[in-house]
Amino acid sequence: MSHRTIALGDVHGCSLALAALIDAIQPGPEDVMITLGDYINRGPDSRGVLDLLIRLGRRCRLFPLLGNHDQVLLDIWAGRCRTSTLIRMGGLATLDSYGPGRRLDNIPREHFAFLEGCRDYHETDTHIFVHANYFPNLPMDEQPTLILRWESLRDRIPDPHHSGKTVIAGHTSRKGGEVLDLGYLKCIDTWCVGGGWLTAMEVETGRTWQADRQGMLRCRA
Repeated sequence: MSHRTIALGDVHGCSLALAALIDAIQPGPEDVMITLGDYINRGPDSRGVLDLLIRLGRRCRLFPLLGNHDQVLLDIWAGRCRTSTLIRMGGLATLDSYGPGRRLDNIPREHFAFLEGCRDYHETDTHIFVHANYFPNLPMDEQPTLILRWESLRDRIPDPHHSGKTVIAGHTSRKGGEVLDLGYLKCIDTWCVGGGWLTAMEVETGRTWQADRQGMLRCRA
């Protein structure tokens, strides 16, 4: 059987939803999974999410992207940013998931190493995967990090990418829990942490799997 290419939207500490999707999808060694970033903050179990993703990388071909929330944690760890910035973004939930004291040194080095290894984007022959947004006339290796990581689709809906490839994005939460499908651009951040769903999409077929933050599934052809 040929491999599948599956994109996964913003998790934000919802480990039960992530575990349910992994169990439903059953990724194998040849499958490609692209996680679109924002693994931490707001939800109850950022630690559990990173543990699950590290294990997922041992069973399939995982290409994790870095989200803006994840970037802030790395910046704090490197001394480029204050902890208060993370807290304003829902970071107390992240620190609490690592135990009492809300100390950065409670976070395992393995988790920082995972985040350090995350990509700005992933590109295939047919698709481009980004956390947030893109400029349509620039090749991906020339895209500004600020745009890839931070710019909301609510601020700017881009034109199709000049390559003709379909773009899969996260970051801009879809409060109704439904994927934004513009044909050339699909946003699969469906607001799991706020009462929506965590979405995974097989990009070749459009099949989606969704789970809420309690880990209850709904699957669609």
